[in-house]
Amino acid sequence: MKILISFIAFVVILMIGLNFMRSYDELRSYLAWNKLEKTSDNKTKSFSPDTVSHLPGPAKRYFEYVILPETPLRRVTEIKMRGRLGLGPKEAPDYMPMTATQVMAFPEGFIWNVRTGRGPLVVTGSDGLYLDKSWSRFWLMHSIPLGRAGGRSSRRKDHRRAAFGRLVAEAAFWSPASLLPSKTVSWEAIDEVTARATVRYQDLVQTVDITINEDGQPTQVVIPRWSDANPKNVYQLQPFGGYLSAFKEFDGYRLPTHVEGGNFIGSSRYYPFYIADVEKVSFTD
Repeated sequence: MKILISFIAFVVILMIGLNFMRSYDELRSYLAWNKLEKTSDNKTKSFSPDTVSHLPGPAKRYFEYVILPETPLRRVTEIKMRGRLGLGPKEAPDYMPMTATQVMAFPEGFIWNVRTGRGPLVVTGSDGLYLDKSWSRFWLMHSIPLGRAGGRSSRRKDHRRAAFGRLVAEAAFWSPASLLPSKTVSWEAIDEVTARATVRYQDLVQTVDITINEDGQPTQVVIPRWSDANPKNVYQLQPFGGYLSAFKEFDGYRLPTHVEGGNFIGSSRYYPFYIADVEKVSFTD
């Protein structure tokens, strides 16, 4: 009887501890979201094609397509999406339905809150980057910690570098005003249909290549991402990116509402583990 009581007490204490840990995770994400949402330089200007007239041809066409003239330049973007996540290998991706919300404030960071899974096996949590910190914190059935990375781990610098790569790539999707030429962002042409932005922020440097149609519509975004999403689970530079389609206008921005992306894009190892359909985009800056 004493053994049973001790076991029950242990389980109760464990559940209380895990519940506190999950609540703390959610609080930290909530606070970081609020900080990113309120990021503003209080110098909102409107877009003019003259701003990008000096850029190489592909970059110039990109901006003239994704930002309409006289559109206020916003760099805080909130996105609501649904879609599928492939949680398995290319041979058996085992796609699960997902819903997510995301905030981006370039270059400070982003938070992606997601819910995925099937039946009772629900996974919730967030990927995030805020200034010098990044994290991945996920929970199975709201009670079992799953897939935690970043934070104070020994690989936190690698994780932050990987998270910054994601921020830069997705800014090209959904926050193009953030990539206008500045002290942080410079542009060059790779060829007649590809523009490359180089982003420098704090100790981080990230390039992003954008493939652009004749009319300026971006169709593909690729970065060399610092990632451990490989069979050896070793951080290395490897191609990561996505294909963009179904463009719609949101407050003067033409943005893709269908994105398919994954690791090793452009090779036989690629498959889209991330398939997202955007339901709403708003700008709060």
